[in-house]
Amino acid sequence: MTEMEVKFIELDEFRNAMQRERERGMDFLREIVGMDWGEEGLGAIYILENSNTRENTEIGVRTTEREKPQIPTVSDIWQVAELYEREVFDFFGIEFTGHHDLRRLFLRNDWVGHPLRKDYDASETLNPVRLESEPAEEFQREYDIQDDKEMAKIVEKLKILHYDQFIINIGPQHPATHGVLHFHLALEGEEVRKVDIRCGYIHRGIEKMCESRTYPQILPFCDRLDYLSAHQNRHAVCMCIEKALGLELTDRTQYIRTIMDELQRIDSHLLMYSCMAMDMGAITGFIYGFREREKILDIMEEVTGGRLIQNYYVIGGVQADITANFARKVKEYCNDQKMRIKEYYDLFVNNVIFRNRSIGVGVLTREDAISFGATGGTGRASGWACDVRKRYPYAMYDKVEFKEILHTDGDCYARLLVRLEEILESIHIIEQLIDNIPEGEYKVKTKPIIKLPEGRFSASVEGTRGEFGVFIESHGDKSPYRLKFRPTGLPLIAAAHKIMKRCKIADLITIGASLDYVIPDIDR
Repeated sequence: MTEMEVKFIELDEFRNAMQRERERGMDFLREIVGMDWGEEGLGAIYILENSNTRENTEIGVRTTEREKPQIPTVSDIWQVAELYEREVFDFFGIEFTGHHDLRRLFLRNDWVGHPLRKDYDASETLNPVRLESEPAEEFQREYDIQDDKEMAKIVEKLKILHYDQFIINIGPQHPATHGVLHFHLALEGEEVRKVDIRCGYIHRGIEKMCESRTYPQILPFCDRLDYLSAHQNRHAVCMCIEKALGLELTDRTQYIRTIMDELQRIDSHLLMYSCMAMDMGAITGFIYGFREREKILDIMEEVTGGRLIQNYYVIGGVQADITANFARKVKEYCNDQKMRIKEYYDLFVNNVIFRNRSIGVGVLTREDAISFGATGGTGRASGWACDVRKRYPYAMYDKVEFKEILHTDGDCYARLLVRLEEILESIHIIEQLIDNIPEGEYKVKTKPIIKLPEGRFSASVEGTRGEFGVFIESHGDKSPYRLKFRPTGLPLIAAAHKIMKRCKIADLITIGASLDYVIPDIDR
């Protein structure tokens, strides 16, 4: 992680510049960060990567127009931009010209204003608590450029779902959506023709709240994003702040963080296996997975005090030292888990019913995985080597030996195999470290009031579902001017329509379980 050097492009050259970036191999759009720079205007920062060479570039664009800010879309260049641009429109009111479906993504359609603008009016009279449900939108909103080069008004001309087809709703209150996520489906018989995913039911405005909190006060929000990746989430934020401050951590801290990250990864992958088994009717598989997961939670609780929500990492180290029994219990668990994992294959993975319902179902190609930014197990199941621990090693990952698990089929079966094989790799990483934890301090001293130098900083870690990133723009204060999280789950649901189209309605449940998204991570 280094301080970002953003190259700003003139608005009238932006579209051509982005096409040139794509032509020179920048095929992975890591993030679009919406920004309000006050008098300098509204705009966005685009973080791009070449998936082969791992070269990164950051491009910025802005407009001084605040009443009707407009930026050309890139959603036809990178598929994930379709949802990224909707998020920026929702929070900043920037209209992306040429975007074919520019609706709000998280907030209600009757919401007044755009909350991440610096001049946003947070008055309760403008946006009172509404207790009635919001009717689903039936039309896409398209912004287009007319022949006179002036921006046309919103044209409601494209139906989201065509009502000559059979329309059903799955969620937001449905156990197989793994949280409050709404699938609005158009079916032809039992075949899915279109999927319109609606999220934001538990949006909490975390990025907005971070702008009024000190850097240590930001950390508890991280635990409540992807709660099954709480250690990794905190790791990314702490690492971003520590690098910006120039803090050198002790080796003991780095060992502890790496071990805890991998325990958390095993915990999450066990939950994914368990819930996938339960979603498909294999209740015993669910019980088996939770049997081992409880042992990890016991180990972490003894050190951190938490089971589901972890609050262990702090700026400069960890909250408390590991216990005297930690190494022994971790080694016992690792030995047991290596034997137990065979039971998962015997019971569920090799079961003919599961194989028939998962092999060849929900295929995502490598090219589409990159275009959607679907990292983690989903990307690696499609053959994309996207592990942050290999791409940009941090903590102790450049000191240990482990394989990046890759499959090429890109289906539901491959996505489960990646997780189960990664459990064994996580155990292999832990075993290389657990007997070699050096003596020393578990935390370095920091100032009571932490202020980052002016600049733009970013850091990424390999979360349990993919790349979890943090972007901070600092103006030298004790709070960030802008903090943006790169969620692991938003690219996954961005790809859902591509994956689910033409599948059977029963396959949709299998696909959702294999994508392994967590709703609070998406909604923030």
